[in-house]
Amino acid sequence: MFKKIIVLGLLFVFIVTSGFGCKTTSKQVTEAMKPITLTYWRVWDGPDDFADIIKKYNEMHPFISINYRKLQYSEYENELLNAFAEDRGPDIFSINNTWMGKYQNKLAPLPAQISMVYPVTQGTIKKEVVPELRTTKSLTLKGLKDNFVDVVYSDVVIDGKIYGLPLALDTLALYYNRDLFNNAGLTNVPQYWNREFQQVVKKLTKQDLKGNILQSGVALGGSTSIERSSDILSVLMMQNGATILNDSGQVTMNEAPANSSDGYNPAVAALRFYTDFANPVKEVYAWNNDLKNSVDAFASGNLAMMFGYAYHLPTIKARAPKLNFGVVKLPQIEGSSAPINYANYWVEVVSKKSTHINEAWDFVQFMAQADQAKTYLDKTKKPTALRSLVNTQKEDQEIGVFVDQVLTARSWYKGKNVTAAEQALYDMIDSAIGNESQLAEIMKLAAQRIQQTINP
Repeated sequence: MFKKIIVLGLLFVFIVTSGFGCKTTSKQVTEAMKPITLTYWRVWDGPDDFADIIKKYNEMHPFISINYRKLQYSEYENELLNAFAEDRGPDIFSINNTWMGKYQNKLAPLPAQISMVYPVTQGTIKKEVVPELRTTKSLTLKGLKDNFVDVVYSDVVIDGKIYGLPLALDTLALYYNRDLFNNAGLTNVPQYWNREFQQVVKKLTKQDLKGNILQSGVALGGSTSIERSSDILSVLMMQNGATILNDSGQVTMNEAPANSSDGYNPAVAALRFYTDFANPVKEVYAWNNDLKNSVDAFASGNLAMMFGYAYHLPTIKARAPKLNFGVVKLPQIEGSSAPINYANYWVEVVSKKSTHINEAWDFVQFMAQADQAKTYLDKTKKPTALRSLVNTQKEDQEIGVFVDQVLTARSWYKGKNVTAAEQALYDMIDSAIGNESQLAEIMKLAAQRIQQTINP
């Protein structure tokens, strides 16, 4: 499909260079009209998902061709880093919001303004298309705040500059097995992390005489066996009032808040709550790392509740087309003043090594506009990052739950080595199970390890 897009772009170049010859153009305009090709790398989405957007962009800028390439996630980062080292990297590429710090020195920030040539129709009787060089202001910091949900600003703005724009934004929600709830006589899915939630988990968990878990009430308490367990624990901490990383870039999750009179640490309390579900001596015991991956367990029908993103929907439907399940909002702390949710998304960025930084950023800004973003979102069934599309997408039966949480979604900066930061969280979880008296020390060690990724 992308070969057709390139051919279409070349056809437009022919039309432009022949049709624009009717009038003498300035040297600056002529230079700006030279045919160029922008390379664009992503994962997850195919060329068809961007075909309409690229076609529309070509109508405005027929001298620019977009060479789109989809890579496998498992090979993506290695291919990116190798390509940049060999000066064959893409002009535009996509990275997870947690990778911004890791890739900052490879990225070009959004220019304050961009000059581009546009085909303009002139004349009343004899109409002709002539090139016009226009300089337009780029999206400002205020525009970013006004147009995108709050978490985007905190992730993509570094040192007062915009380093990327998202096309979508996913949030963590609660998946539940309707049949298992029905069989247990449960009519409602818990909305809060409270005693009711714990009782529901107990009722949905089944063990054999040897204590082996046959059916799990919830995928909580474990580390690597639970999909995005680091995100689940992170949002629990945030909801409970913990500051994982302060504004000065210091990891403070192991410290009690300044206004705490009794030394209460909300992050430690969240860790205790989380790991109780993997502690065999606790009443809420429902999980251990010997169980299969949480998504696999849910798809097989042996897990009543799991936490996941909208991107898990097609996976579960493909693996278990007859599974009777639903999705509801992420539980909150009962009595809290405002909900706190968790964001996971990808950001479109421009390579610092690109020889066409202005054109690349022009295309990224074009894609991120509401009309184009909607085209992409409709095809991929993903939640929006744009405020203007939230109310429309809320009505979607499949992704409405995830969309309903984007305005209150948060994330936190995991430094320049996200893998190491998440491994520190996994190790913290594993060490904490059954070691309640050592939770503070265990969290302190994890905080020190994460701090090393912030200030390597």
